[in-house]
Amino acid sequence: MEYNGKSNLPAVTATQPEPEPEDVVDPVLLIDDDIELCSMLEDYLARHGFAVTTEHHGELGLHRALTGEFSIVLLDVMLPGLDGFEVLRRLRTSSQVSVLLLTARGEDIDRIVGLEIGADDYLPKPFNPRELLARIRAILRRSVTSRPTQPAIKHLSVAGIELDSGARTAICNGAELDLTNVEFELLGALMEAPGQILTREHLTESVLDRRFNPFDRSLDMHVSRLRRKLDDAASLGDQIKTIRSVGYQLALPVLPPSGSHSSSPHSGREH
Repeated sequence: MEYNGKSNLPAVTATQPEPEPEDVVDPVLLIDDDIELCSMLEDYLARHGFAVTTEHHGELGLHRALTGEFSIVLLDVMLPGLDGFEVLRRLRTSSQVSVLLLTARGEDIDRIVGLEIGADDYLPKPFNPRELLARIRAILRRSVTSRPTQPAIKHLSVAGIELDSGARTAICNGAELDLTNVEFELLGALMEAPGQILTREHLTESVLDRRFNPFDRSLDMHVSRLRRKLDDAASLGDQIKTIRSVGYQLALPVLPPSGSHSSSPHSGREH
């Protein structure tokens, strides 16, 4: 059964036993002008431990998203008033809340634009509700490292970039980087293996938390955004190298032969 995001949708039926709601209820904001779809998703997600609030207009949805009340925003692209891209663009000026784009427009350019302006992921309509649930959980798993209960805190220093997973800060050339959750995790993965080539398969599974699909451009778009932010901060050139048909590499600076510094310019180690 799939939701196509418009009218004449089948009702959600519990053909299999549904899991009991979890103790911790994650608040979800669903911004979509399809009232019937919103009602179905609200019911479905509630049975999986989510408290769903719905808005059907772009500007109203933006105001709700900016309250900081929600763990994740499910954002339709085609909305009355402000469209989803404009909502996301304005939201990203002051909030890094996780955003999953829902788009009925199948063109790759729409998905690329969404990722370029800060979406964590996208899901084209029609979609299976189980896939939506899996995407939501994957995004929330990536963002859970910002919670104080996360045990492993990493302090990494590589090639002029400082990353603190406890404080969720990344600094390049003295300037703090404004990163999405995906970009932060991606930078951390590259910094843990400086100079090494990380395959697209590995990064997709470890950072995006899903199986690799060679036709999925979302990882490439996240890398492109991260690369641009690093360059804007330091103007050190292409610090993230693309290894054609393989993956990506965080490049290390080339030391002058006469360099005699007592400490290594890169460690990539946790302190």
